[in-house]
Amino acid sequence: MAKTASILIYVLVAAVLLLFLSHSPLKHSGHRHRRLKLRSNFTLAPSRHHAVAFDPLVAEIERHREDKEWEKQLIHEAHPELDSAPAHESQPEWEDFMDAEDYLNDEDKFNVTNRLILLFPKIDVDPRDWFVTEHELTQWNLQQAQREVLHRTQREMELHDKNHDGFVSFSEYDPPNNESFGYDMGWWKEEHFNASDSDGDGVLNLNEFNDFLHPADSKNPKLHQWLCKEEVRERDTDRDGKVNFKEFFHGLFDLVRNYDEESHNDSLHSDISMDTPARTLFAQLDKDGDGYLSDVELLPIIGKLHPSEHYYAKQQADYIISQADEDKDGRLSLNEMIENPYVFYSAIFNDDEDEDGDYHDEFRIPRKVWHNSSDKESVF
Repeated sequence: MAKTASILIYVLVAAVLLLFLSHSPLKHSGHRHRRLKLRSNFTLAPSRHHAVAFDPLVAEIERHREDKEWEKQLIHEAHPELDSAPAHESQPEWEDFMDAEDYLNDEDKFNVTNRLILLFPKIDVDPRDWFVTEHELTQWNLQQAQREVLHRTQREMELHDKNHDGFVSFSEYDPPNNESFGYDMGWWKEEHFNASDSDGDGVLNLNEFNDFLHPADSKNPKLHQWLCKEEVRERDTDRDGKVNFKEFFHGLFDLVRNYDEESHNDSLHSDISMDTPARTLFAQLDKDGDGYLSDVELLPIIGKLHPSEHYYAKQQADYIISQADEDKDGRLSLNEMIENPYVFYSAIFNDDEDEDGDYHDEFRIPRKVWHNSSDKESVF
Protein backbone atom coordinates (compact mmCIF):
# COMPACT_ATOMS: atom_id res chain seq x y z
CA MET A 1 0.00 0.00 0.00
CA ALA A 2 2.77 2.41 0.90
CA LYS A 3 4.44 1.76 -2.46
CA THR A 4 1.17 2.37 -4.32
CA ALA A 5 0.54 5.59 -2.40
CA SER A 6 4.05 6.80 -3.18
CA ILE A 7 3.56 6.17 -6.90
CA LEU A 8 0.18 7.97 -6.84
CA ILE A 9 1.81 10.98 -5.22
CA TYR A 10 4.47 10.96 -7.95
CA VAL A 11 1.76 10.87 -10.62
CA LEU A 12 -0.16 13.76 -9.06
CA VAL A 13 2.96 15.88 -8.70
CA ALA A 14 3.99 15.04 -12.25
CA ALA A 15 0.56 16.07 -13.57
CA VAL A 16 0.79 19.40 -11.75
CA LEU A 17 4.32 19.90 -13.03
CA LEU A 18 3.30 19.16 -16.61
CA LEU A 19 0.45 21.65 -16.31
CA PHE A 20 2.86 24.25 -14.99
CA LEU A 21 5.40 23.60 -17.74
CA SER A 22 2.77 23.81 -20.44
CA HIS A 23 1.96 27.36 -19.34
CA SER A 24 5.54 28.47 -18.66
CA PRO A 25 8.25 29.68 -21.06
CA LEU A 26 11.00 27.10 -21.55
CA LYS A 27 14.41 28.15 -20.30
CA HIS A 28 16.05 25.70 -22.70
CA SER A 29 14.16 26.60 -25.86
CA GLY A 30 17.24 25.87 -27.96
CA HIS A 31 17.08 22.23 -26.96
CA ARG A 32 13.97 21.69 -29.05
CA HIS A 33 16.01 22.12 -32.21
CA ARG A 34 18.43 19.34 -31.36
CA ARG A 35 17.65 16.14 -33.16
CA LEU A 36 17.65 12.85 -31.30
CA LYS A 37 19.71 10.27 -33.18
CA LEU A 38 19.88 6.51 -33.17
CA ARG A 39 23.14 4.67 -33.60
CA SER A 40 23.78 3.91 -37.24
CA ASN A 41 26.88 1.72 -36.78
CA PHE A 42 26.71 -2.00 -36.12
CA THR A 43 29.24 -4.81 -36.18
CA LEU A 44 29.22 -8.53 -35.46
CA ALA A 45 32.67 -8.18 -33.92
CA PRO A 46 32.72 -9.05 -30.22
CA SER A 47 33.41 -6.18 -27.88
CA ARG A 48 33.85 -5.85 -24.16
CA HIS A 49 31.69 -2.76 -23.88
CA HIS A 50 28.69 -1.48 -25.81
CA ALA A 51 27.08 1.88 -25.25
CA VAL A 52 23.35 1.74 -24.53
CA ALA A 53 20.69 4.43 -24.26
CA PHE A 54 19.73 6.03 -20.93
CA ASP A 55 16.06 5.76 -21.85
CA PRO A 56 14.84 2.11 -22.03
CA LEU A 57 12.37 3.01 -24.78
CA VAL A 58 15.14 4.30 -27.03
CA ALA A 59 17.28 1.28 -26.13
CA GLU A 60 14.43 -1.04 -27.16
CA ILE A 61 14.11 0.72 -30.51
CA GLU A 62 17.85 0.39 -31.09
CA ARG A 63 17.85 -3.26 -30.07
CA HIS A 64 15.09 -3.98 -32.59
CA ARG A 65 17.06 -2.31 -35.36
CA GLU A 66 20.29 -4.01 -34.33
CA ASP A 67 18.57 -7.41 -34.36
CA LYS A 68 17.55 -6.79 -37.95
CA GLU A 69 21.13 -5.87 -38.86
CA TRP A 70 22.34 -9.00 -37.08
CA GLU A 71 19.99 -11.20 -39.10
CA LYS A 72 20.99 -9.43 -42.29
CA GLN A 73 24.72 -10.06 -41.71
CA LEU A 74 24.15 -13.71 -40.83
CA ILE A 75 22.22 -14.19 -44.06
CA HIS A 76 25.03 -12.45 -45.95
CA GLU A 77 27.64 -14.80 -44.44
CA ALA A 78 25.55 -17.90 -45.22
CA HIS A 79 24.48 -16.75 -48.70
CA PRO A 80 26.95 -14.21 -50.16
CA GLU A 81 25.37 -14.70 -53.57
CA LEU A 82 22.43 -12.61 -52.37
CA ASP A 83 24.66 -9.51 -52.59
CA SER A 84 23.82 -9.39 -56.28
CA ALA A 85 20.16 -8.72 -55.45
CA PRO A 86 18.77 -5.31 -56.47
CA ALA A 87 19.78 -2.51 -54.11
CA HIS A 88 16.22 -1.32 -53.60
CA GLU A 89 15.45 -4.43 -51.56
CA SER A 90 17.33 -3.01 -48.58
CA GLN A 91 15.50 0.33 -48.72
CA PRO A 92 12.62 -0.59 -46.35
CA GLU A 93 15.10 -1.19 -43.50
CA TRP A 94 16.59 2.27 -43.97
CA GLU A 95 13.08 3.73 -44.04
CA ASP A 96 12.32 1.92 -40.78
CA PHE A 97 15.41 3.54 -39.29
CA MET A 98 14.36 7.01 -40.41
CA ASP A 99 10.81 6.40 -39.18
CA ALA A 100 12.19 5.53 -35.74
CA GLU A 101 14.23 8.74 -35.63
CA ASP A 102 11.21 10.73 -36.77
CA TYR A 103 9.21 9.14 -33.94
CA LEU A 104 11.83 10.19 -31.38
CA ASN A 105 11.79 13.74 -32.70
CA ASP A 106 7.99 14.09 -32.76
CA GLU A 107 7.20 15.83 -29.47
CA ASP A 108 3.60 14.62 -29.58
CA LYS A 109 4.82 11.02 -29.66
CA PHE A 110 8.11 11.22 -27.76
CA ASN A 111 8.39 14.15 -25.37
CA VAL A 112 11.63 14.16 -23.40
CA THR A 113 10.07 16.08 -20.50
CA ASN A 114 7.29 13.52 -20.18
CA ARG A 115 9.83 10.71 -20.45
CA LEU A 116 11.97 12.11 -17.63
CA ILE A 117 8.89 12.58 -15.43
CA LEU A 118 7.96 8.97 -16.10
CA LEU A 119 11.48 7.64 -15.47
CA PHE A 120 12.22 9.71 -12.35
CA PRO A 121 10.29 7.50 -9.87
CA LYS A 122 11.83 4.40 -11.44
CA ILE A 123 15.32 5.76 -10.67
CA ASP A 124 14.53 7.34 -7.27
CA VAL A 125 14.10 4.09 -5.33
CA ASP A 126 16.79 3.90 -2.63
CA PRO A 127 15.24 5.69 -0.82
CA ARG A 128 12.23 7.35 -2.44
CA ASP A 129 13.02 10.88 -1.31
CA TRP A 130 12.36 13.00 -4.44
CA PHE A 131 16.04 13.13 -5.30
CA VAL A 132 18.22 10.98 -7.56
CA THR A 133 21.59 10.25 -6.02
CA GLU A 134 24.77 9.10 -7.71
CA HIS A 135 24.17 5.59 -6.35
CA GLU A 136 20.62 5.47 -7.70
CA LEU A 137 21.68 6.75 -11.10
CA THR A 138 24.57 4.30 -11.22
CA GLN A 139 22.21 1.41 -10.47
CA TRP A 140 19.82 2.61 -13.18
CA ASN A 141 22.61 2.82 -15.73
CA LEU A 142 23.85 -0.60 -14.69
CA GLN A 143 20.39 -2.15 -15.07
CA GLN A 144 20.06 -0.80 -18.60
CA ALA A 145 23.53 -2.10 -19.43
CA GLN A 146 22.77 -5.55 -17.99
CA ARG A 147 19.59 -5.73 -20.04
CA GLU A 148 21.60 -5.05 -23.18
CA VAL A 149 24.31 -7.54 -22.27
CA LEU A 150 21.87 -10.37 -21.72
CA HIS A 151 19.97 -9.57 -24.91
CA ARG A 152 23.19 -9.85 -26.92
CA THR A 153 24.13 -13.05 -25.09
CA GLN A 154 20.76 -14.62 -25.86
CA ARG A 155 21.22 -13.72 -29.50
CA GLU A 156 24.73 -15.20 -29.54
CA MET A 157 23.50 -18.34 -27.81
CA GLU A 158 20.83 -18.92 -30.46
CA LEU A 159 23.61 -18.76 -33.03
CA HIS A 160 25.98 -21.21 -31.33
CA ASP A 161 23.53 -23.66 -29.72
CA LYS A 162 23.57 -25.91 -32.77
CA ASN A 163 21.38 -28.70 -31.32
CA HIS A 164 18.98 -26.24 -29.64
CA ASP A 165 19.17 -27.90 -26.21
CA GLY A 166 19.62 -24.61 -24.32
CA PHE A 167 23.36 -25.17 -23.78
CA VAL A 168 26.55 -24.44 -25.68
CA SER A 169 29.35 -26.98 -25.75
CA PHE A 170 32.92 -26.08 -26.70
CA SER A 171 32.59 -28.04 -29.93
CA GLU A 172 29.45 -26.05 -30.80
CA TYR A 173 31.08 -22.70 -30.23
CA ASP A 174 32.48 -21.30 -33.44
CA PRO A 175 35.05 -18.70 -32.35
CA PRO A 176 35.47 -15.46 -34.29
CA ASN A 177 38.51 -14.86 -36.41
CA ASN A 178 41.04 -13.40 -33.97
CA GLU A 179 43.08 -11.73 -36.70
CA SER A 180 40.14 -9.88 -38.18
CA PHE A 181 38.99 -8.66 -34.78
CA GLY A 182 42.44 -7.82 -33.48
CA TYR A 183 42.36 -10.07 -30.41
CA ASP A 184 45.80 -11.03 -29.10
CA MET A 185 44.62 -12.53 -25.83
CA GLY A 186 43.44 -16.11 -25.50
CA TRP A 187 39.77 -15.41 -25.93
CA TRP A 188 37.62 -18.30 -27.07
CA LYS A 189 40.15 -20.97 -26.03
CA GLU A 190 39.14 -24.13 -24.17
CA GLU A 191 40.69 -22.89 -20.90
CA HIS A 192 38.45 -19.85 -21.11
CA PHE A 193 35.45 -22.08 -21.79
CA ASN A 194 36.22 -24.39 -18.86
CA ALA A 195 36.69 -21.46 -16.48
CA SER A 196 33.23 -20.22 -17.48
CA ASP A 197 31.68 -23.63 -16.78
CA SER A 198 31.02 -22.95 -13.08
CA ASP A 199 29.08 -26.17 -12.44
CA GLY A 200 31.57 -28.32 -14.33
CA ASP A 201 29.03 -30.15 -16.49
CA GLY A 202 30.95 -29.57 -19.72
CA VAL A 203 28.43 -27.17 -21.28
CA LEU A 204 27.46 -23.56 -20.72
CA ASN A 205 23.94 -22.48 -19.74
CA LEU A 206 22.76 -18.95 -20.43
CA ASN A 207 24.35 -17.40 -17.32
CA GLU A 208 27.62 -19.24 -17.86
CA PHE A 209 27.67 -18.28 -21.52
CA ASN A 210 27.05 -14.67 -20.47
CA ASP A 211 30.09 -14.93 -18.18
CA PHE A 212 32.06 -16.49 -21.04
CA LEU A 213 31.36 -13.51 -23.28
CA HIS A 214 31.73 -10.91 -20.49
CA PRO A 215 34.21 -12.24 -17.92
CA ALA A 216 34.87 -8.82 -16.39
CA ASP A 217 31.29 -8.75 -15.09
CA SER A 218 31.30 -12.31 -13.81
CA LYS A 219 31.31 -13.24 -10.12
CA ASN A 220 33.03 -16.51 -11.03
CA PRO A 221 36.51 -16.49 -9.38
CA LYS A 222 37.83 -18.98 -11.96
CA LEU A 223 37.20 -16.45 -14.70
CA HIS A 224 38.96 -13.70 -12.77
CA GLN A 225 41.96 -16.00 -12.40
CA TRP A 226 41.82 -16.81 -16.11
CA LEU A 227 41.87 -13.10 -16.93
CA CYS A 228 44.98 -12.71 -14.79
CA LYS A 229 46.71 -15.57 -16.61
CA GLU A 230 45.85 -14.00 -19.96
CA GLU A 231 47.30 -10.67 -18.85
CA VAL A 232 50.58 -12.38 -17.95
CA ARG A 233 50.60 -14.20 -21.28
CA GLU A 234 50.03 -11.00 -23.23
CA ARG A 235 52.45 -8.78 -21.29
CA ASP A 236 55.23 -11.33 -20.82
CA THR A 237 57.46 -10.23 -23.69
CA ASP A 238 60.48 -12.27 -22.59
CA ARG A 239 58.32 -15.42 -22.17
CA ASP A 240 59.51 -16.30 -18.67
CA GLY A 241 55.96 -16.79 -17.37
CA LYS A 242 56.00 -13.68 -15.16
CA VAL A 243 55.70 -9.91 -15.46
CA ASN A 244 58.77 -7.84 -14.60
CA PHE A 245 58.64 -4.14 -13.79
CA LYS A 246 59.33 -3.00 -17.34
CA GLU A 247 56.52 -5.18 -18.67
CA PHE A 248 54.25 -3.91 -15.90
CA PHE A 249 55.11 -0.25 -16.44
CA HIS A 250 54.52 -0.24 -20.18
CA GLY A 251 50.90 -1.35 -20.33
CA LEU A 252 49.41 -2.57 -17.08
CA PHE A 253 50.28 0.49 -15.02
CA ASP A 254 48.75 2.78 -17.65
CA LEU A 255 45.48 0.85 -17.45
CA VAL A 256 45.42 1.10 -13.65
CA ARG A 257 46.23 4.81 -13.78
CA ASN A 258 43.55 5.48 -16.39
CA TYR A 259 41.03 3.67 -14.20
CA ASP A 260 41.99 5.71 -11.14
CA GLU A 261 42.28 9.02 -12.99
CA GLU A 262 39.23 9.55 -15.19
CA SER A 263 40.56 12.95 -16.28
CA HIS A 264 43.99 11.50 -17.12
CA ASN A 265 45.85 13.24 -19.94
CA ASP A 266 48.91 11.52 -21.41
CA SER A 267 50.54 14.85 -22.21
CA LEU A 268 50.66 15.74 -18.51
CA HIS A 269 52.65 12.69 -17.39
CA SER A 270 56.08 11.52 -18.40
CA ASP A 271 57.64 8.12 -17.79
CA ILE A 272 59.91 9.75 -15.22
CA SER A 273 57.08 11.29 -13.21
CA MET A 274 55.19 7.99 -13.19
CA ASP A 275 58.14 5.80 -12.28
CA THR A 276 57.81 6.21 -8.49
CA PRO A 277 54.06 5.51 -8.20
CA ALA A 278 54.49 2.59 -10.60
CA ARG A 279 57.24 1.06 -8.47
CA THR A 280 55.17 1.61 -5.32
CA LEU A 281 52.21 -0.26 -6.80
CA PHE A 282 54.46 -2.98 -8.20
CA ALA A 283 55.99 -3.55 -4.75
CA GLN A 284 52.54 -3.72 -3.16
CA LEU A 285 51.46 -6.39 -5.63
CA ASP A 286 54.71 -8.37 -5.45
CA LYS A 287 53.76 -10.27 -2.29
CA ASP A 288 56.67 -12.73 -2.39
CA GLY A 289 59.17 -9.97 -3.15
CA ASP A 290 60.84 -11.81 -6.03
CA GLY A 291 60.74 -8.82 -8.35
CA TYR A 292 58.09 -10.31 -10.61
CA LEU A 293 54.30 -10.44 -10.73
CA SER A 294 52.54 -13.77 -11.14
CA ASP A 295 48.96 -14.20 -12.31
CA VAL A 296 47.85 -14.59 -8.67
CA GLU A 297 49.54 -11.33 -7.72
CA LEU A 298 47.64 -9.49 -10.47
CA LEU A 299 44.28 -10.46 -8.96
CA PRO A 300 43.92 -7.28 -6.79
CA ILE A 301 43.99 -5.06 -9.90
CA ILE A 302 42.20 -7.25 -12.45
CA GLY A 303 39.02 -5.16 -12.02
CA LYS A 304 40.98 -2.10 -13.15
CA LEU A 305 42.58 -3.89 -16.07
CA HIS A 306 39.15 -5.13 -17.18
CA PRO A 307 36.54 -2.60 -15.94
CA SER A 308 33.06 -3.96 -15.27
CA GLU A 309 29.79 -2.43 -16.38
CA HIS A 310 29.45 -0.93 -12.89
CA TYR A 311 32.55 1.17 -13.55
CA TYR A 312 31.09 2.65 -16.73
CA ALA A 313 27.67 3.10 -15.09
CA LYS A 314 29.21 5.11 -12.25
CA GLN A 315 31.38 7.11 -14.62
CA GLN A 316 28.35 8.20 -16.61
CA ALA A 317 26.28 8.85 -13.48
CA ASP A 318 29.03 11.17 -12.25
CA TYR A 319 29.04 12.97 -15.59
CA ILE A 320 25.26 13.44 -15.62
CA ILE A 321 25.20 14.82 -12.08
CA SER A 322 28.11 17.17 -12.78
CA GLN A 323 26.19 18.63 -15.72
CA ALA A 324 22.63 18.74 -14.35
CA ASP A 325 23.15 19.40 -10.62
CA GLU A 326 22.43 23.12 -10.68
CA ASP A 327 22.49 23.70 -6.89
CA LYS A 328 25.60 21.52 -6.47
CA ASP A 329 24.17 19.38 -3.66
CA GLY A 330 25.43 16.18 -5.26
CA ARG A 331 21.99 14.89 -6.30
CA LEU A 332 19.31 15.61 -8.88
CA SER A 333 15.78 16.87 -8.36
CA LEU A 334 13.08 16.22 -10.92
CA ASN A 335 13.19 19.90 -11.88
CA GLU A 336 16.94 19.74 -12.51
CA MET A 337 16.45 16.74 -14.77
CA ILE A 338 13.69 18.48 -16.71
CA GLU A 339 15.75 21.65 -17.08
CA ASN A 340 18.70 19.67 -18.46
CA PRO A 341 17.08 17.01 -20.65
CA TYR A 342 19.87 16.65 -23.19
CA VAL A 343 22.37 15.68 -20.52
CA PHE A 344 20.38 12.44 -20.50
CA TYR A 345 19.66 12.38 -24.23
CA SER A 346 23.15 13.05 -25.51
CA ALA A 347 25.79 10.95 -27.29
CA ILE A 348 28.68 12.40 -25.30
CA PHE A 349 30.26 8.93 -25.15
CA ASN A 350 29.51 8.07 -28.78
CA ASP A 351 32.70 7.70 -30.84
CA ASP A 352 30.77 8.54 -34.00
CA GLU A 353 29.90 12.09 -32.95
CA ASP A 354 29.86 14.47 -35.90
CA GLU A 355 32.97 16.59 -36.32
CA ASP A 356 30.91 19.62 -37.34
CA GLY A 357 29.55 20.00 -33.81
CA ASP A 358 26.07 18.57 -34.36
CA TYR A 359 24.60 17.55 -31.03
CA HIS A 360 23.82 13.86 -30.76
CA ASP A 361 20.92 13.60 -28.38
CA GLU A 362 20.76 10.10 -26.99
CA PHE A 363 23.01 9.65 -23.98
CA ARG A 364 24.71 6.29 -23.99
CA ILE A 365 25.41 4.13 -21.00
CA PRO A 366 27.53 0.98 -20.94
CA ARG A 367 27.01 -2.58 -22.05
CA LYS A 368 24.69 -4.46 -20.60
CA VAL A 369 17.25 -5.55 -15.20
CA TRP A 370 17.56 -8.78 -17.41
CA HIS A 371 15.80 -8.53 -20.77
CA ASN A 372 12.21 -9.73 -21.05
CA SER A 373 10.47 -8.42 -24.12
CA SER A 374 7.06 -9.26 -22.66
CA ASP A 375 7.68 -7.15 -19.55
CA LYS A 376 6.59 -3.84 -21.01
CA GLU A 377 6.61 -1.94 -17.71
CA SER A 378 10.25 -2.84 -17.03
CA VAL A 379 11.22 -1.86 -20.57
CA PHE A 380 9.35 1.40 -20.92
